[in-house]
Amino acid sequence: MIQRIQTIYLLIALAFGASMFFSNQIEFTTETASYFLNYKGIIADNIDNTSTTIPTIALSILLTLTPLVSLGTILLYKKRMIQIRLCAANIGLLIGTTALIYYFGTVGEKELSAVVTYKVSMVFPIAGAIMSFLALRGIGKDEALVRSMDRIR
Repeated sequence: MIQRIQTIYLLIALAFGASMFFSNQIEFTTETASYFLNYKGIIADNIDNTSTTIPTIALSILLTLTPLVSLGTILLYKKRMIQIRLCAANIGLLIGTTALIYYFGTVGEKELSAVVTYKVSMVFPIAGAIMSFLALRGIGKDEALVRSMDRIR
């Protein structure tokens, strides 16, 4: 059922995942330059220099997969068991995204000898994981309700 509350939760998780792709997660500040971590990698903040200092292919893949999994979960509304598995996979991907961002923050801090400032968008994968968990619970309740109705017949 596409009009259920878990669809709202999954749309919110989709929005959090998509916004992560377009925002900077970490700012690195050195005495001479400033760097940002986004989906492209750790990039210098200079207008002239757009070269990637440290590439982050794994982060790019995770930031692409998480909104796609949320969207796929919404579109598979007739297959609740697959939705439950996709929600669990999305929670794992979002927790992995958080861990990977933290990892690149510590690596960037050591390699650039910089001061690290985590942005507000660092909380988005955690909020997306919470929304996916709430959707998982709602889908589980729907599945239990459908199975209980099958027993009565």
